[in-house]
Amino acid sequence: MPIEIAFGAFDDAFSVKSFKAYLAEFISTLLFVFAGVGSAVAYDKLTSDASLDPAGLVAVALCHGLALFVAVSIAANISGGHVNPAVTFGLALGGQITILRGIFYWVAQLGGAIVACLLLKFVTGGLSIPTHSVAASMSTIEGVVMEVIITFALVYTVYATAADPKKGNIGIIAPIAIGFIVGANILAAGPFSGGSMNPARSFGPAVVSGDFTDNWVYWVGPLVGGGLAGLVYAGLYIDRHEHVPVPQDF
Repeated sequence: MPIEIAFGAFDDAFSVKSFKAYLAEFISTLLFVFAGVGSAVAYDKLTSDASLDPAGLVAVALCHGLALFVAVSIAANISGGHVNPAVTFGLALGGQITILRGIFYWVAQLGGAIVACLLLKFVTGGLSIPTHSVAASMSTIEGVVMEVIITFALVYTVYATAADPKKGNIGIIAPIAIGFIVGANILAAGPFSGGSMNPARSFGPAVVSGDFTDNWVYWVGPLVGGGLAGLVYAGLYIDRHEHVPVPQDF
């Protein structure tokens, strides 16, 4: 049977639908290469600085990825499994959750993070709780930009695998995909901005340790990144006629 190769029509190649597809490929490739090459850059930094520990970074990334996979899974059918104020903010801007409900999600998320850190301090005999910080070689603005990019990747992944009504069977792997992108981003950004992507994850330790140095970075960066992801994905790829709120759709 002869192979048939279709050239295609110019009106299809230059249609709005096609341009949306091109943008989707651009964003996906950007996020993939940022994490992949970023991890290599991070490794170079770790191995050139004796005070940094490559094995420790891998352990932290793995733990966060696995823990988030479980955290999203166990809450998915009840609340949607946001586990992150930046995710909630991005979903609210995309019309997937109401602002009022989102505010109460924030209260719950921040409260959970603070209690978690208090419990850790108690059960470890009063050991200090580490906080996120921007690397000495970076400015806080660079830290913010790093957090914007990696949180965009996280919330974009949430939309693509969980919030989009067209997700189909890929929704089954949403929690693990979300855990994977967090782990990858920590490997890439950990030595630079700390790889937070989550205001609650940074706020809980700051409250319990009493150290709010640069904590604003982990609010501004993740909220901007999550908000942009919500506006981009919901605005371009979600048909309003197919809209189903995330808490019922995970």
